[in-house]
Amino acid sequence: MSKRVAGGIQNTMSREKGFSLIELLIVVAIMLIVAAIAIPSLVRSRMAANEASAAASLKQIGIANTAYLGFFGVGYAGDLAHLGPPNGGCVKISFECADLLDTVLSGITPSTSTPIKSGYQFTYYIPNDSPTPGDQNSTYSVVASPVLPGTSGQSTFCFDNSISVFKDTSGSITLGDPTGCPPVWPVGGTVNPI
Repeated sequence: MSKRVAGGIQNTMSREKGFSLIELLIVVAIMLIVAAIAIPSLVRSRMAANEASAAASLKQIGIANTAYLGFFGVGYAGDLAHLGPPNGGCVKISFECADLLDTVLSGITPSTSTPIKSGYQFTYYIPNDSPTPGDQNSTYSVVASPVLPGTSGQSTFCFDNSISVFKDTSGSITLGDPTGCPPVWPVGGTVNPI
């Protein structure tokens, strides 16, 4: 755009406003530095939250199993699904679906014998998967292991009918036993009751 002035034509076009390439690169570099600092903290926070959720879920299973023991006269549940709500194969509350746990933790939805909740997989160990009044379950254990060790959690946990939650901070102990948390889960070292 030009306009006439005394003595000649003056160019009045000014430079367009915007960001230069250098300015954009500086902003991107700052964002990458902030992300590099924040992401490890976020992962650690998420792992700690998942571990707290796993310990709380084990306690929920313990409370549900204790109630089951008192309600149905067959000892502890033969499967986590027995602690869950009524479903397709079980239409009313009974020893096969006691409605004491939610559908995720009981393995009803999705259907699995080793449910996953908050990055942890729960494995239930029981002497008899079909208990009766004459063949009751007097012991059990449940082990919670991270689905992705080092990402969804690091520690492993074991809970049994002694009403103790044991924690292995190294995450190396992952087995339970129908008679309770095995001797590899003793108090001391990296293993501690919660």
